[in-house]
Amino acid sequence: QGQLVESGGGLVQPGGSLRLSCAGSGFTFSNYAMSWYRQAQGKERELVAMVSSTGGRRNYADSVKGRFTISRDNAKNTVHLQMNSLKPEDTAVYYCNAKGLYVYWGQGTQVTVSS
Repeated sequence: QGQLVESGGGLVQPGGSLRLSCAGSGFTFSNYAMSWYRQAQGKERELVAMVSSTGGRRNYADSVKGRFTISRDNAKNTVHLQMNSLKPEDTAVYYCNAKGLYVYWGQGTQVTVSS
């Protein structure tokens, strides 16, 4: 049974940075595309960023392009989301997602951008 564990969320002021991490276990990490989603209160969950299994392809939501960077380390079974120039509208619970033979979700980590 695959598991994903996120870390790195917290409270940050507008304009600040955070780095989210997600550690995978129980599945062949390098065979899975990895994504970060987020869900703000009262809104639907949305895709933020995706990286292909080899790391050769990355996609971003328009709202985060130029500010967020997704990366992965298949040797360490980890994926990261570097978030810069954070805005209050980035406030949400951020979820790690693995998609391949199966789909796995992490438990989520809260990111709050507020002064």
